[in-house]
Amino acid sequence: MDKRDEIQLVDISDEMKKCYIDYAMSVIVGRALPDVRDGLKPVHRRILYSMHELGLFPDKQYRKCARIVGDVLGKYHPHGDSAVYEAMVRLAQDFSTRYPLVDGHGNFGSIDGDGAAAMRYTEARLSKISMEMLRDINKNTIDFADNFDGTEKEPTVLPSRFPNLLVNGSSGIAVGMATNIPPHNLGEVIDGVIMLIDNPEATIKDLMTKIKGPDFPTAGIIVGKDGIREAYETGRGKVVVRAKATIEEEKGRHKIIVTEIPYQVNKAKLVEDIAELVKDKKIEGISDLRDESDRQGMRIVIELKKDANPNIVLNLLYKHTKLQDSFSIIMLALVNGEPKVLNLREVLTHYLDFQKEVIRRRTKFELDKAEARAHILEGLRIALDHIDEVINLIRSSKTVEDARNGLMTRFGLSEKQAQAILDMRLQRLTGLERAKIDEEYSELIKTINYLREVLENERLVLQIIKDELLEIKEKYADERRTKITAKSDEINIEDLIQEEEVAITITHAGYIKRIPIDTYRSQKRGGKGVQGMSMREDDFVEHIFITSTHSYIMFFTNLGRAYMLKAYEIPEASRTARGMNIVNILAMNPREKIQAVLEIKEFDEDKFLFFATKLGIVKKTFLSEFANIRKNGLNAINLKVGDELIGVKLTDGKQKIMIVTQNGYCITFEEEDVRVMGRTAAGVKGITLREGDIAVGMEVYNENSDLLVVSENGYGKRTKCTEYTVHSRGGKGMKTYKVNDKTGKIVGVKTVRENDEVMLINNNGIIIRLEVSTIKQTGRDAMGVTLMKTQEDERIVSIGKINSNDEEE
Repeated sequence: MDKRDEIQLVDISDEMKKCYIDYAMSVIVGRALPDVRDGLKPVHRRILYSMHELGLFPDKQYRKCARIVGDVLGKYHPHGDSAVYEAMVRLAQDFSTRYPLVDGHGNFGSIDGDGAAAMRYTEARLSKISMEMLRDINKNTIDFADNFDGTEKEPTVLPSRFPNLLVNGSSGIAVGMATNIPPHNLGEVIDGVIMLIDNPEATIKDLMTKIKGPDFPTAGIIVGKDGIREAYETGRGKVVVRAKATIEEEKGRHKIIVTEIPYQVNKAKLVEDIAELVKDKKIEGISDLRDESDRQGMRIVIELKKDANPNIVLNLLYKHTKLQDSFSIIMLALVNGEPKVLNLREVLTHYLDFQKEVIRRRTKFELDKAEARAHILEGLRIALDHIDEVINLIRSSKTVEDARNGLMTRFGLSEKQAQAILDMRLQRLTGLERAKIDEEYSELIKTINYLREVLENERLVLQIIKDELLEIKEKYADERRTKITAKSDEINIEDLIQEEEVAITITHAGYIKRIPIDTYRSQKRGGKGVQGMSMREDDFVEHIFITSTHSYIMFFTNLGRAYMLKAYEIPEASRTARGMNIVNILAMNPREKIQAVLEIKEFDEDKFLFFATKLGIVKKTFLSEFANIRKNGLNAINLKVGDELIGVKLTDGKQKIMIVTQNGYCITFEEEDVRVMGRTAAGVKGITLREGDIAVGMEVYNENSDLLVVSENGYGKRTKCTEYTVHSRGGKGMKTYKVNDKTGKIVGVKTVRENDEVMLINNNGIIIRLEVSTIKQTGRDAMGVTLMKTQEDERIVSIGKINSNDEEE
């Protein structure tokens, strides 16, 4: 025969398709995807079954992993030994598997990415909970198939008496598809199955009242429920997982303590990445980083610089590192050998259907066993009832076969019954033994009737499943580790910061900080104050501003530029701390100094900003023109050479404006006298200054308030606003304070009420908090009283007001 006749011509394209499809199906079914019933891939199933066959139970001694791997390879899994060992290692790692199925002894790796020791060094046995995966395996509950060479039988699935697919999750990459099922809390999943038993019509929404979401072995925090809901409803979704981090304060410095990290994140790599970001200056404010983890638990310590805002640093870490990670859920599993994407209800339904089959097959096995035993006992009872005749028949028989046939013929027994009589020991002839046989037979009949009822009644099957699941829950369930918090897009820095009244201070050298307002206790007039902050000799506090942490803070500099921050972005510090240099927060020109600070809650269309300069120029501009201030600021007013901005007020366009000069003059005019101008306009004259005089402050007139005037030597007085006559814009003003060498020049003005409090700051950083009611009310031309004692080298540089209404709120 010509050899050419044996050659078959095939299309290479078709052959490649066929071969690749065969390979793909082999990978999908035989390697990469878990079975929906027991949640295991073949390699895991073979490892557990092999350990069961070796008798490596939780109460037995550990055996070398090399011995187990060799057994798995030789009998069931003809692949690489490293693949088998790595799969076994993962089953033993408490940071990889939520409920470890292998109890490892030795070095099985770490969350830092360290590999396990070689298999010749490590030992293992089955964990207690894995016995529930294998329970009833010898009671014909599952099918067995030939192994790769037909010399052994291996289980096609394990009985899995708890829903392992959800409880321990699974991940795998097949050909053209992948699965990524997160681990869950055992107690919650069992509660979900029981809900489905009690209410077969339960919806996914109902099931989610029991199964809250994934529960990772490394704990962490899941941010938002939308991803969980989507995954449970469609089989696909994404959840955001954050590390658990707390902020602690010690000796005026903050530190971030990380005690839990997202699932499957390498801790050593995480610490390395944070260090790299600090080195590259992508994250500012971190002074030290160390890993203090030990056998007691995880602890990563991130120490911050004194002027760093811990909440901002933490959010930057969430953004740029694996302290916040996403877990993509793909609930893909094999259903009857076919890969399917399943929703939560389908996963539980398939598991419940499998457990019904397991219980039925186990019941059938036990029924067959009970009936076989009852059959034997029935034969023994007949023999005992006719014992003398039986003995004579056996004695007269020449062979065992004759005896067996004689018994079968004489008493109508089966071959098994006749053999059991022949095997009976003489001790069974005693009365006590006869009673035991009757008792055993009676119990067997009850058992048989019960088992038959179970097979006929599905409700009984479901009740058994429910009872046995509750028993497993009682033994192995633990508390949820992973916390689930609010939606991701609802989480922002404001949510991490409590809204409270704070004092914001800015020094002459440009250091800024925020302090809770209750840091300072109220004192009597004429007191010495408390130390406000530690400073260099050439620095002093120039501004103090009372606001809320959640408000916008607008900064206006002496050069007429505007900048904006949220109050919480200003670093919090202790009373004596210096704070952070404002150039680290605002992109200011080196020649710029902050002259005015405003609290803005909303950029209303009907609100205005009113500006005043040192040379008496004023300007009014819509607030809305400043809604989008860039990081590097923008021009708020065009200034003449030698002029500087001294004040900015938020108004409604219908106020009266008061401008006070350092030599003690004040002008009051209607705001409407100043037309609305663009952001870059220069403004118009507000007050005509006398020679050698400059404007030092601007306030909004209030007929129910007093004008508090404070001089540089610590003197002050308050005068009713109604004593100030309204004049036309551009006038020279009227006398408001008797300035002399004793009082010094005017340094600040505020409109105040009886219940308000004020804070005065001198150039040494000393702050005093006073009740306005303790300050004497006098006429316009009076000198006033001592508000704060000053030494020869001291002078008052700034005042701030605390509104009584704000504090009550």
